[in-house]
Amino acid sequence: MKNYLLAFLLTLAWAGGAYAQSGEAVTSNEVNKIILGNYSPSNYQAATVITDPAAISAGLLNDISPDSLKAYLIMLNSFQNRNTFSDTNSSTFGIGAARRWVLSKFQQYSAANDDRLKSAYLTFTYSPSSASCGSTSSINKHADVIAALPGSQTTNKSLIIVEAHMDSRNSSNCDVTGSAPGIGDNATGTALVLELARVMSKYTFRNTILFAVVTGEEQGLIGSKALANYLSANNVLIKAVNNNDVSGGVFCGHTSSAPGCPFYGDIDSTDLRIFSRNDINSPYKQWARYIKLQYKEQLSSLVSVPTNIQIMEPEDRTGRGGDHQAFSNIGYTAVRFTQANEDGNASNGSGYSDRQHNVRDSLGHYNSSTNEIDSIYVNTNYLARNTLVNGNSLAMVALGPDTISMMGTLWSANTIKVMFSPANSPAYRVAVRSATNDWDTVYTVTGASSAVLKVPYSSNTTFYVSAAAMDANGTESQFSTEYILSTGLFVLDLQPDSTHPVAGDPGDQGIRLMPNRPNPFDEATMIAISSGTDAYADRCCLNISSLDGRLVERIPVHLQKGLNQVVFNHGFGVSGVYICSLVIDGLPVQSTKMIFRKQ
Repeated sequence: MKNYLLAFLLTLAWAGGAYAQSGEAVTSNEVNKIILGNYSPSNYQAATVITDPAAISAGLLNDISPDSLKAYLIMLNSFQNRNTFSDTNSSTFGIGAARRWVLSKFQQYSAANDDRLKSAYLTFTYSPSSASCGSTSSINKHADVIAALPGSQTTNKSLIIVEAHMDSRNSSNCDVTGSAPGIGDNATGTALVLELARVMSKYTFRNTILFAVVTGEEQGLIGSKALANYLSANNVLIKAVNNNDVSGGVFCGHTSSAPGCPFYGDIDSTDLRIFSRNDINSPYKQWARYIKLQYKEQLSSLVSVPTNIQIMEPEDRTGRGGDHQAFSNIGYTAVRFTQANEDGNASNGSGYSDRQHNVRDSLGHYNSSTNEIDSIYVNTNYLARNTLVNGNSLAMVALGPDTISMMGTLWSANTIKVMFSPANSPAYRVAVRSATNDWDTVYTVTGASSAVLKVPYSSNTTFYVSAAAMDANGTESQFSTEYILSTGLFVLDLQPDSTHPVAGDPGDQGIRLMPNRPNPFDEATMIAISSGTDAYADRCCLNISSLDGRLVERIPVHLQKGLNQVVFNHGFGVSGVYICSLVIDGLPVQSTKMIFRKQ
């Protein structure tokens, strides 16, 4: 869903000097038409049409290859330096050779699959905003590499995007000639996108899938901003974006950006983190939950080594960013996939000995006795598992029906009634959750346009409800916007176009201070307040106090009808318990405990 207010605000920010991309253009008219949905699906029909979701999940599981991923990493390593400003003319060195090779791989996969995967460059110019890496007056021509797998219909023209950045750097972000292998960051993500293009090109999906390998992430997301800007300027709708950055490493370095790994030398090849914009009930978190649900229900029982998907609270690691933000900043639903352990925090300060953003971010050491590259840092089996999670989520949302809307009401103390619109789907899923980012229960409703469901919560529990449509093959759509309900207290309607009233105790007007999340927390936490009225808009604040009553911080709150969200950032190095109180007209009305967990 596009948020045009956010797009306008971001445009203003870019106009102030941060935005330096311009002249975005796709080098193939055919690819441009596919992206815009202006094509005839019959021109891209596969000789053998495979649309069964179970068959596609099984095909992804069987065909994604650690050996293929390793071959991509070796080839990307051979270009020596993929800095955004490195050589574009050499056939063996630099960013130009790398992007031509990526394009050739997309073309190879298309030739093997009825010539259905159509590839091109997205070219753009970039004028550096500072003297670093060249003159401020210079204008540089750059290119992302994209490949579109056309959907089987154009009624819903929404795209699904999987992307990664191919550019690399060493300790100097302007070194365009020295060794900058960038294997962990981010040859792993590039390899993942290439492997999905190879494996998924044989299948037919309802929506178009765009595979994108972008440039310029290390210089401020310039390649992904160019792609997002091109899509936004052409009013292209996007169902979801999966950004993959630092995706195949398993080793914990001396440093890592919080929330980080536990101790130096720890190995984690089973956990996978998904970061997204940290609104409590945003479409970003809904997409992360969808990814996890599809993996849990379709693949977790079939794999030999299950992946533990962690839905992270923040948008990214502390002080860090990634290409998903180029999309989410203008209202597109985007998430970042990142390995659990990171070998470094990219600081490159005095005494920095880790691998990230350093010449040491390499494939590893060649073992002459085994004729193999011997590395404990990047694990291609782990990378293959992360590729599978990505591909399965993309496949299911590209196969599934369109998102529906729903209305939810509290039917009794712990029973809800949900109504679906449109009401013509074979079945529906209803997801409920309370205190965490994961859904607690997902119900299936068949043969009905509404249902009465008992929720597993005690009295005075705030919880969230959303729904998805299911097609005849049992594939879900994305889930709707969440309703916020509370057992025995009030009903809060979040649908902006609904006439469903807010009910509740007139004494509190449906105002509720919810438990902060995450809790316990290390650095920052989100505090949410739901309200059934605008009457107290300029009369509220949050008081954060120690247990002995000392006021730590007072945060003004412009309380509006609906869900109000406030971020409290205390920083690291704090432990203990604080009290968060909602204060109206100078009087505390509700309080919750906040637990700090010292790093």
